[in-house]
Amino acid sequence: MPRDRTLAAGAAGLVAVALLVAAVMPGVLADPTDEGPTRPGPVRIAETTIAPGTVSGETTVLHVQTRLDHRGNPTPNVSVRFRATDAESGFVAATETVEVGTLDEDGETPVETNLTVEREGGYRVEATVFRDGERIGSGGKTVSGLDALTPAYARTSVGFTDSEALPPVSFSVGSVDGDRTTLDLSATLTNRGNDASDDLRVQVVLRQADSNIVAARSEAAVGTIRPGRTETVDTQVTVPSEYNYYIDAVLWKDGVVVDTARSVANLDPTERISVNETEREVELRVEDFSESDDERPRPEATEARTVSTSAPGFGVGVAVAALFSIALLARRWGR
Repeated sequence: MPRDRTLAAGAAGLVAVALLVAAVMPGVLADPTDEGPTRPGPVRIAETTIAPGTVSGETTVLHVQTRLDHRGNPTPNVSVRFRATDAESGFVAATETVEVGTLDEDGETPVETNLTVEREGGYRVEATVFRDGERIGSGGKTVSGLDALTPAYARTSVGFTDSEALPPVSFSVGSVDGDRTTLDLSATLTNRGNDASDDLRVQVVLRQADSNIVAARSEAAVGTIRPGRTETVDTQVTVPSEYNYYIDAVLWKDGVVVDTARSVANLDPTERISVNETEREVELRVEDFSESDDERPRPEATEARTVSTSAPGFGVGVAVAALFSIALLARRWGR
């Protein structure tokens, strides 16, 4: 009996010690089914896409979307940092961080934001994934040619036609007055969109082919052009005769160039030019293209036209006649 009592007392003591230790340090008696802290499931970047958003005169918005692929156990405290870096200088242009929270389902989760950058050059856009502030993955893409994006206020579906049968710019001779020729110009425009046009104008500039001097310019407002329709805008300019000209037509919308076209006007009967090249150089008289010359006296317009028109045709003949007269006088004096 004493032995049994001793064993019972020892067992009771062990139980009491165990209970005391469990009360002081609960983790000592762990559940045998407990496998420890839950390991977060893996997260990776499945895809990153970039699309243009709002475009202004100086900046553009890049709409960036990253799809996070999550598998396994829940992953808490996930965030994504989006960063745009200038492709040439390497300077950071824009940064945005999106708090995702806990990913607890298998599959892809879209995370998106907007980055505002200058509308020029190119950028490297990167998405970096963090869990509890620790980087766990990254990826990105490069975009370039942002200066080619058209601002929202300058977008239009109207442009010059591009057809051999229907040239974007054409002309006809309206009248000739001495050494001045009046040209009737027509610009052909087509609305390729779904809405009617508005707030458009066409400016026409004529440049002398060999010097690029602006000889004349004119502009006209564009009326309403219905979707899918083609209309003609007419204007008129007066230029010096017997020269060849490039005709540059510019389509404007709210102060922004939205389209251009070029043609030629061959008024020199001895020379011809095409849109892209000239056959050979010809003589240029800058004064023919001067807009004003108030500092020196000048004859009336009719007399000036008579002189300039006759000079090219009789200059050589007059010189030969003068030499012949001098020779006759010298012969008579010799006798």
